[in-house]
Amino acid sequence: MPIFEYSALRDNKTVVSGRIEAIDAREARKKIKAMNLLPTQVIDLSTSKNKTKKKVAIGALSLREKIDFTSTLEILTSTGIPIIETLTFIERNSDSKKVRTITSEFKKDIIDGSTLSESLEKYKHIFGNIYIGLVNAGEDSGELDKTLNRMLLLLKKQDEIKGKVVGALIYPSVVVMLAIVAVVLMLVLVFPAFDEMFKGMGAELPWVTRACMNAGNFMKKYWFICLAVFIVSIFILKLLYDNPKSRKVIDNMVLHFPLLSQLLRYSNFSNFIAVLQVAYEAGIPIVQCLSLANQTMDNMILKAAMKEVNNKVKQGVHLSVALKNVNQVPTMMVFMVQTGEQSGRLGDALLHCVNFIDKKLDSVIDAFTKLIEPILMIGIGILVGFLGLALYLPLFQSYQQ
Repeated sequence: MPIFEYSALRDNKTVVSGRIEAIDAREARKKIKAMNLLPTQVIDLSTSKNKTKKKVAIGALSLREKIDFTSTLEILTSTGIPIIETLTFIERNSDSKKVRTITSEFKKDIIDGSTLSESLEKYKHIFGNIYIGLVNAGEDSGELDKTLNRMLLLLKKQDEIKGKVVGALIYPSVVVMLAIVAVVLMLVLVFPAFDEMFKGMGAELPWVTRACMNAGNFMKKYWFICLAVFIVSIFILKLLYDNPKSRKVIDNMVLHFPLLSQLLRYSNFSNFIAVLQVAYEAGIPIVQCLSLANQTMDNMILKAAMKEVNNKVKQGVHLSVALKNVNQVPTMMVFMVQTGEQSGRLGDALLHCVNFIDKKLDSVIDAFTKLIEPILMIGIGILVGFLGLALYLPLFQSYQQ
């Protein structure tokens, strides 16, 4: 009889693991539940190695591809169509080749006796623990269609948040890049054209003009060095961002910028609270809900704070108390969670938190957009004034002489 290795929760708090004999994974879950445990992961030791070898290499799916796949899966399963026929339809009609390929693999696994969550586990690098955990909860509760609907709403929300944040940052990024290109063209093409005229004046050039002339001549003569420095700088910044220690310093610094900190803070908590609410409504224990939600955090400081919250909840501390103690969570969010715990309606309270965070994120993005425009105009004005001064100051001096 096959041996299964499992991880489970005792009293929705303590994580336990062990091994059990069963005919298949479904029976293994039943035996684990009979021991008053809630299974979170069940692995067939006799076939896991073979499954790993048979796994087809598939590139990462875009967020839009995940939304399309989940949407079709949710619509067909909610109408009562068997999962095999649903996957067959997606395999034949999806516009994405990667979705057709991975759906074919899902269908083969389910025909062999696996559940959809077990098949998804093989492609964790594509779907992630949140997707797999919610599907697993839906299968255990017998409400896979409702769970897929929650997952679909969650994916659409993540797509919306990503669009808002990228939209707020793309305008200043484009303006800064255009300003850099304009400055380089001025230094390389315009200032050298006035070189002979400035020499003919015979007077000593102002320091700003000399600096611009020297910079332009250097970039024109040693352009390959400038290009190499630019590429190396980007590479070093990427290394610093990928290194956990330096990334932690960077993430801590951005949380102290006046408006940018609010933008990053609310965008992180928007994803966090959305996953927490969806997972809780799916019937997943609060400890596992926090673990899934914490995986959406991009900022390492906030991620460490939410991990501390999870550890305190495991020790029996109320969620609202744990959130308050880390001093990183908005006060209104803590108050809503506390009210939900006291009234026994935590799910409704988390939904109100989602709406509150979304409204705050919209207001922060609006304020960020309105503030960044005058800052950019002032910066560009100073830059243009500096270059104009460097270009025309020698002419003014010659007129005075």
